[in-house]
Amino acid sequence: MIAPTARRGAGHASCHHGEILQGVFLDATGRRCAGLVTLPMTGMGSRAEFTRRPGTPPEQLTVLPGDRTKAARAAALTVEECAPRRREPPCGGELRITGDIPVGLGMGSSTSDVIAVVRAVADSYGVRLAPGTVARLAVRAELACDPLMLDARPVLFAQREGRVLEVLGPCLPPLVVVGCALGGGAPVDTLALPARTYDEGEVRAFERLRALLRRAVATGDAALLGQVASASARRGQQLLRHPEFDTLAGIGRRLGALGVQIAHSGAVAGLLLDPAAPGLHHRVRSCVRALESNGIAATRVFTTFPPVPPVPPVPTTKEFPSGPTHRGGHRPTRPDTPRRPARLPAL
Repeated sequence: MIAPTARRGAGHASCHHGEILQGVFLDATGRRCAGLVTLPMTGMGSRAEFTRRPGTPPEQLTVLPGDRTKAARAAALTVEECAPRRREPPCGGELRITGDIPVGLGMGSSTSDVIAVVRAVADSYGVRLAPGTVARLAVRAELACDPLMLDARPVLFAQREGRVLEVLGPCLPPLVVVGCALGGGAPVDTLALPARTYDEGEVRAFERLRALLRRAVATGDAALLGQVASASARRGQQLLRHPEFDTLAGIGRRLGALGVQIAHSGAVAGLLLDPAAPGLHHRVRSCVRALESNGIAATRVFTTFPPVPPVPPVPTTKEFPSGPTHRGGHRPTRPDTPRRPARLPAL
């Protein structure tokens, strides 16, 4: 039974599907810094519950599962941030994390855990933290983070500093993404990858891609966004060297995709399709068949825009106690679904 003095809070964070653009860019002062623009994806995420125990020492922190060391650091840092705001001493507590984001595929699983934890701890104190504060805590907890605390807004984000370099616009152009997993879905050990250095010419190239992406978002130009994502993916290949990448790009060209995108620190990738193009459903099916026939595991199809709500039925005089049940394919993934290691749900 929870003690009367216990305070419980909950938090949730979504994931992403790799990046649209990643490289080195110039900030407002002209200083170089690593930055990225992620491709948001709804449906999967992390959920955290934190029960704080006033009067216990702050190091008395229980975390389930026990291997979430970054999340545990985030909880301790957030307690230090929130307790003074409530004029209370820091304390310990119990932290429970659940989620369904595959680990090691470049979908932001660790950042999702950390942000869910930060929000849960803040909620237990009745404190609402600004996105910039959440980003600062996340970077302190895991050294680099994705911009998941900003929800789905397209931003160029300095992942090692936890700050926004540029807000590109309110939303991405409409896209349909046919997701897949390269390398058989095996996790990528990003720490084992060699560190990249960029010369002036490469930085200028990234800045040109940044300008093109800014224009694509401002004008809703999905084709231009696809070109930027493809160019960034090809640059990422210089480090990742996925053997199936050329096959993936070839499938996209043959079937009229706008481009390809990849996780620059993982194995997920996607073919970007224009939702307004004729024969979309046939094109999606053709992409899935082509991927599977070439040994590339298709994972899921999603969009960068919310689904159109159904037209409400004509009112009748008869009332029903409940609406129709969800169809199996339309039921959203629950955030408390047990996490599966390095595996995406089947298409």
